[in-house]
Order: sequence, then structure tokens, then C-alpha cells
Amino acid sequence: MKRRSRTAFPSKYVLAVLTLLFVMLLFASYATGYEGEPLRTICNYVFVPMQNGLEIVGSAISVNNNDTKTKEQLIAENEQLQERVDELSSALTKLRLEQSELETLQELYELDQTYSSYKTTGARVIARGSNNWFQTFTIDKGSDDGIKINMNVIAGSGLVGIVTDVGKNYAVVQSVIDDTSNVSAMIDSTGDHCIVSGDLELMSENNMIRFTDLEDSDDEVEVGSAVVTSNISSKYVPGLLIGYITDIDGDTNHLTKSGRLTPVVDFKHLQDVLVILQLKESGD
Repeated sequence: MKRRSRTAFPSKYVLAVLTLLFVMLLFASYATGYEGEPLRTICNYVFVPMQNGLEIVGSAISVNNNDTKTKEQLIAENEQLQERVDELSSALTKLRLEQSELETLQELYELDQTYSSYKTTGARVIARGSNNWFQTFTIDKGSDDGIKINMNVIAGSGLVGIVTDVGKNYAVVQSVIDDTSNVSAMIDSTGDHCIVSGDLELMSENNMIRFTDLEDSDDEVEVGSAVVTSNISSKYVPGLLIGYITDIDGDTNHLTKSGRLTPVVDFKHLQDVLVILQLKESGD
């Protein structure tokens, strides 16, 4: 066992000595007539520094508590500000969507006025094909709304495509950019006829589709000429704008011309369309 050090002095004796010392100092103060001077001196050298040290420690603890409170307040304020930012961001997004929808509806209204001779009904796109283009898509109107196969569909500034399948509350539309689409068309300024064919690859690369069999013996058709649906088409009502000619090439037979045109419809961002409630072959 480790022996206790002989030099160790019990704390109770230290306390007794200090108590005796203070009593003696107190007695000496009264005996000499200098009341409190020895005690005051001891206090100045011993207790006052101790008190100052305790006050410094206490102040530090108080400041630390105040800092902690301030940090908690800042965190709470930051959370409130973040909630407000989230609310404003959500409101801004909603406003942008509403603005976009308003612009789309304005376009449809203007389009409806352009083709006011045709009775139309609005419909919303609810599904599309597997890629980024609306070469085929589904709308939220069907036979219950008077939609029939071969009814023409328009949006933006002109022709989108034609209805190919109808259910009670939906319809499928094939657009003019689809590879299997062929539209009997004509040059609006000259009346010369041509065939507009869908080409999804060309559309993806250059935002264009093809036209062929253009009869332009007088060389009056030029780049920028408007192409519309022809009056001899069996499925499309006449006069619907398809697009504008981008380039023209002479065919090897020297009798017709071919080339490319840019559609007037944005086939990447279709949201709402108009269905013309009239069939070309019956005149309904």
C-alpha cells in the first residue's frame, strides 16, 4: 500500500488556523483603534480578487447564455425566412404556369378567330408518344364530346394533325410530323399543289419536314412561301396553315420540285389544341 505523505496537512486544521487568524486580526483592530484595517487589507488582497474573478466568470456565463439565445433566435428567423422564400417561389412558379396557360389560350382564341368559319372545341393534351416530340398524342375529349375520326386538329398558328382513334372521353391525334403522315397541300400564294410528308428524324435535327411533287412550272414559288392544306384533300379541310418553305430543289424529272418546310406549330410543347368539328368528306 502507498503510504500517506507525512507532510500532508488536514484541511480542517487549515480552516481552524485561518479562523484563528481572522479572530486575532479582528481583536487587533479593536485593540489598536484601527477598526477593520487589518481585515480590510486582507480582504483587499485575498477576497476582492476572488470576487472579481467570480464576477468575470459569471459575466462570461451570462454572455454565453445571451449568445446562445441569439443563435436560437437567428435559427428561428432563418427558418421563417426560408418558409417565406419557399412560399414566394411556389407563387412565382404558379404565376408563370398561369401566364403560360393564358398565352396558350390567347393563341387558341386568335387561331379560332382566324378559322372562324369552322366550329371548334378546345381539348387538352394528356399523353404523348415515347419520345420528346408530339408526333402522336392523346387529348381529353372523345365521342361524348362530338369528336370523330379524321377530324382536323389545330394549335399555335395552324395545322397539328388529324384524329386517328376515338374513345368515349379521349382521342388519339397523329401530327403532320409523324413519318406516316401525308397531307395534300398547296402554296397559298400560287395555288400550286404538293404533298407534305412527316419526317421525325429531319424534324429532330432541323425542325423541318418535307414536301414533294410541287408543280411550279412558272417558278413563282420561293423560300418563305406559305403552305396550306389543299381543297382537293380527302381528309383535311382547306386553308389550314402548315408551314413556310425553307428550301426548294428541282426533281430529276424536271417537272416537279421538292424541298423542306418549317411547321408553324411547336411540336415539342403542345398543351392545348382545337379540334375542328367538321369532317371533310361529309361536310358535317
